[in-house]
Amino acid sequence: MKLPDVAETLMLAFPGSAPPPETLDRLTENPPAGFTIFSYENSVSAEQMLELTTTLQRASASELPLLIASDQEGGQLIALVGTTDFPGNMALGAAGDPGLTERIGRAIATEMLALGVNLNYAPIADLNTNPGNPSLGIRAFSDDPATAAAHVSAFVRGSKDAGVLTTVKHFPGKGEARVDSHYGLPVIKHSLRRLEAMELAPFRAGLEAGADLVMTGHFAIPGITERDDIASTLSPAVLTDLLRDDLGFAGAVITDAFDMGAIAQGAGQVIDAVAAIRAGVDLMLMTAATQERVEQGLALASHRGLISDDRLLAAVQRSRSLRRRVADVPKPDLATVGCDEHDALAREAAERAITMVRNDAGLVPLRLDPSARIAAVMPQPKDLTPADTSSRVPPSLAGALRRHHQYVDEHVVGHPPTDADIAAIRQRAEEYDLIVLGTISGSMDEQQTALARQLLDTATPVIAIALRTPYDLLAFPQAETYLCTYGIRGPSMEAAARALFGEISCSGRLPVTLSAAFPLGFGIDS
Repeated sequence: MKLPDVAETLMLAFPGSAPPPETLDRLTENPPAGFTIFSYENSVSAEQMLELTTTLQRASASELPLLIASDQEGGQLIALVGTTDFPGNMALGAAGDPGLTERIGRAIATEMLALGVNLNYAPIADLNTNPGNPSLGIRAFSDDPATAAAHVSAFVRGSKDAGVLTTVKHFPGKGEARVDSHYGLPVIKHSLRRLEAMELAPFRAGLEAGADLVMTGHFAIPGITERDDIASTLSPAVLTDLLRDDLGFAGAVITDAFDMGAIAQGAGQVIDAVAAIRAGVDLMLMTAATQERVEQGLALASHRGLISDDRLLAAVQRSRSLRRRVADVPKPDLATVGCDEHDALAREAAERAITMVRNDAGLVPLRLDPSARIAAVMPQPKDLTPADTSSRVPPSLAGALRRHHQYVDEHVVGHPPTDADIAAIRQRAEEYDLIVLGTISGSMDEQQTALARQLLDTATPVIAIALRTPYDLLAFPQAETYLCTYGIRGPSMEAAARALFGEISCSGRLPVTLSAAFPLGFGIDS
């Protein structure tokens, strides 16, 4: 029997908005399993993306379609430019309606298919149990296993109904991480008993709903592996014993990106790639900078017998099964992308997510004199982690407020705000009748906290709005009026403004626990 090539275990990548000649040549000679579309590398517009994916599929010499994948999570990570600005997972957790999550999963998948993208690296099944987690936050639905499980299952169902392959990630749960795995190896000290009670519940729900892939997490979990220096991605105890044998998963296992700092780079990366395949990985998620070295290393390892024939054959069979599954899925019209129906759905989700945590001063709903002056203050959006597309989102808090009140001044400060930013806003604070202060993960930013405390110390009323994670109140608990949007995209900004002016009620509920006073499920109706 002729063994398949290791190429069929690879999800490759390339720079640019069109496939370069060497990529097209590769497709005619030895096609990989597929490609990952990275936001800043490849995506410019919906029309460009459809042309790119069509070019790739036509160039491939394989009888099976390529897998073409992207991170289309919603919220802070929307990799495909031109698609609908759907709120992210934590906003959906706050809205509290898995049916809504299922509808959004279906809409996201429909837009992906219209662009020729057939595999979503979503949904997130991690629990955000650590408020200081630098790489998760609002990408998670909740810190509660039952809540997250309901939404993970719903997202999978919606996506599968539309015909897109889904990936639950990052197994077996990275919510407690204190290090971003893009830069280093987190160590999560959970026992298997703890995992069974908490972290594994959303993964089980996703698998039961029919998730096609599981993405491994690049973090150490010595409670399973007995090692604090090896990522789960490389561990048969995690990928074979736990995922395959205990959870019964028969689908494909894919790595998180293999250029992350949690994985050995340079020559050691080849060793880790071999270890990953041996541990039970079926697909390797590559970036353009590292893929040639890894592929050559895997091919040599297979030839030398370091990867067994049975292990390689099983991986390739799962890869081919995924490709057969997307072969006959109809492609929606490009007009589906960003359509009015999906825009309305995004607005509905954003509005239902708005959570009022405090209204002690009775400011909301606003009853302002027409001549009153409002200062809208927020940081310039930026990417706080490589798994982030926030820098592509223009600041829009002031614009949203102006649609309800004429006199709104916009103050966009640095991220983090400088001492000069803070002093300038503080000096002008008492010129205004109201300050609306938006913070972006301010609980992890000393300068944003300093800005908030300075403004709260003035005589001008302040409405604080957490525009990303909801934990910011813990950094400035003196805020008497506090709302959460769980995102900075246009629909969330518009929803916040409508809530402040009483056009919609604040029906969202905290999907995480802030403190004993503000537990999971807390929220004030307005």
